[in-house]
Amino acid sequence: MSLPPTDISPFRQRRARLLAHLRAQGGGIAVLPTAPAAVRNRDAEYPYRHDSDFYYLSGFIEPEAWLVLIAGADDRALLFCRPRHPEHETWEGVRCGPEAAAERYGFDEAHSIEALDQMLPELLLDQPALYAPSTPDDAQAARLRGWMAAARERARGGRRAPEQLRDLRGVVADMRLVKDPDEIAAMRRAARISAGAHARAMRAARPGMHEYELEAELLYEFRRHGAQAPAYTSIVAGGANACVLHYQAGDTVLHDGELVLIDAGCEFDSYASDITRTFPVNGRYSGPQRALYDLTLAAQDAAVQATRPGLSFNDGHLAAVRVLAQGLIDEKLLEGSLDGVLESGAYTRFYMHRTGHWLGLDVHDAGDYREPGAGGAERPWRQLRPGMVLTIEPGLYVRPSDDVPAHYWNIGIRIEDDALVTDTGCELLTRGVPVDAREIEALMRE
Repeated sequence: MSLPPTDISPFRQRRARLLAHLRAQGGGIAVLPTAPAAVRNRDAEYPYRHDSDFYYLSGFIEPEAWLVLIAGADDRALLFCRPRHPEHETWEGVRCGPEAAAERYGFDEAHSIEALDQMLPELLLDQPALYAPSTPDDAQAARLRGWMAAARERARGGRRAPEQLRDLRGVVADMRLVKDPDEIAAMRRAARISAGAHARAMRAARPGMHEYELEAELLYEFRRHGAQAPAYTSIVAGGANACVLHYQAGDTVLHDGELVLIDAGCEFDSYASDITRTFPVNGRYSGPQRALYDLTLAAQDAAVQATRPGLSFNDGHLAAVRVLAQGLIDEKLLEGSLDGVLESGAYTRFYMHRTGHWLGLDVHDAGDYREPGAGGAERPWRQLRPGMVLTIEPGLYVRPSDDVPAHYWNIGIRIEDDALVTDTGCELLTRGVPVDAREIEALMRE
């Protein structure tokens, strides 16, 4: 679990921005729960992780909590959280409690979660709109329906329940697209820790190891430097396993002459990093491995050059695909002209995913990839702006096939870095681990 914030001002500023947006839309009340605790099996729970939108606006990290924001002539921010409970705290740790929460987290009011069902119907009255998550879980949806029904029953003497239900997640997602300085600082730290973990795994790798042994090196380095958890389940894929996009580290033995693909990143103070490197188990790329590796790196370089303000989210993908397609033709893995291969999509046999995604509180972070407005899939791609963070991760995956030379079989390569869009281009936050093939080989010889 992440630590409580030492500086609450960013959270207050975000709530103020959201309240200003709600006022501009005519006012209303927004309600947002944090994530529930989840049972793993029997009496064991999964490690708790708060809801990202909830944390973004509150900074509060305990379970069983709701945020309520009321936009109007006098904006109000309320937190409902668990009360202090000596017996439970003996087993689970000290709770903040509503008495301390208001001051510690900068809320106008804080109440016990036990008062939520009683207070919410009254708070809903005379609000023109209710903003809530568009896809709540069943328990949350039932609770929202119950509050609305109770508010309608209480409406009298000219008072009324909200007539409109609007999506809150979309509003917050747009806010989260551009990171503020505190978010960028946390992401830099996460990137630095993760880069060190990848370098550690490169130094440790040798034929005869199991995938899970390299995963252990990653996890050790994450925690050793203060990361609270992995940002996602680590991918450590040796040999043919690297051609499975979401493969998880298993007990496969890493063999001499094979590549190993590691896609792993830590979470620091709730913010994710996401790095992929592909390197030879024995410390030296073979000729075919090096050819496809250098091609993938050239595609990433092209995407990096296309990641800057004024260009679209999709421009980096198009740049990477063009380089990969031409390289596949040059290596005799595809036939035809570049334009023909691009138009037919023949390259997707070897490159079937996109070149990046938003990154932040979530590994696949919140935010639409197209500009808001009507038009659905025909809407233009989102333009990049300073402060946005995205991954740049081209790859190539060659499975055995009669029409593919055998020396390319079971080569899976992906290269991924985290890019912060700046005023003039982008900064790669994760280059603390080598990416050039010669530098990787040199590191592995140390």
